[in-house]
Amino acid sequence: MPEQTAASTMSNPTVDNSDPYKFLNLASNPDGTITRLTKFPSSPATCDPNLPTPFFTKDVPINQSNNTWVRIFLPRHLLDHSSATPPPKLPLVVYFHGGGFIQLSAASTIMDDFYVNLATQVPVIIASVEYRLAPEHRLPAAYEDAVEALHFIETAPDHWLRDYADLWNCYLMGSSAGGNIAYHAGLRAAAEADDFHRLKIRGLILHQPFFNGAQRSRSESRLENNPTLPLSSSDLMWELSLPVGVDRDHEYSNPMVGDGLSERLDQLKAAGFRVLVAGSDGDLLIDRQMEVAKMLKENGVEVVEHFVEGGYHGVVDKDLFAVVKSFTSSS
Repeated sequence: MPEQTAASTMSNPTVDNSDPYKFLNLASNPDGTITRLTKFPSSPATCDPNLPTPFFTKDVPINQSNNTWVRIFLPRHLLDHSSATPPPKLPLVVYFHGGGFIQLSAASTIMDDFYVNLATQVPVIIASVEYRLAPEHRLPAAYEDAVEALHFIETAPDHWLRDYADLWNCYLMGSSAGGNIAYHAGLRAAAEADDFHRLKIRGLILHQPFFNGAQRSRSESRLENNPTLPLSSSDLMWELSLPVGVDRDHEYSNPMVGDGLSERLDQLKAAGFRVLVAGSDGDLLIDRQMEVAKMLKENGVEVVEHFVEGGYHGVVDKDLFAVVKSFTSSS
């Protein structure tokens, strides 16, 4: 959720977190849905050659009954090249946006700006997945949409993906809730590795992944009233997202638990997935993130850690894109 600003953090070191609905600007409805009172600006896809944009974008439907689709970011120079020799294909990042599973979209302007920075500095082609939001569609709906998107990309029905993306060099990436989705989609893709013949996933990039548990971590207690993501709002997001009747020690929120955990990690390792975990110590979730990175390493998964001092949940630290670039070029 990169919509927060450093200024808001500095000017408001603590917040009134007694009403997380008010903090998140949500209204609860009797039927279990929510009304999202904040209207986040969105950006249309465009491939107009008359516009001076460094990237062309377009939205490609995946499952019309679920209203899922993928927004593809293609560097302009790939289409503008005049040489008879096609340009080299770029790595593909399949991205899942943040928003606590309940807000934002692949078309949100704040996400659009993030994609431009990522694709410029790494560089890569981005396929950002529009998945169903909770509580109207509770988990595992987002995971199912993510895996369906991977199978869709595997078929490469769109010529931008077919002609310009190196499908044999693919990474799943997400921030916050999107990092959680990337992780669980990665576990499912590793379990189904034999079903992927044209799409080769090389690694997972988990930026401030949204993990939790029933027992409070030290960073959650220390940053309970953090102004960018107070603990009560984190709890509400899980309450709205998890299957009805389960707590935060469900495997969707707590990667340290669940039947078959050892087998899933063995599948992740056997598939050769590397994992980058990035976070900052101003984020109340950092202890969970470090715990997951440690667990993966102890189970033989190759892990790259990028934890920095300062920052807060939703911030993109100055070195993140350089770390992602190194990670995607070393496979």
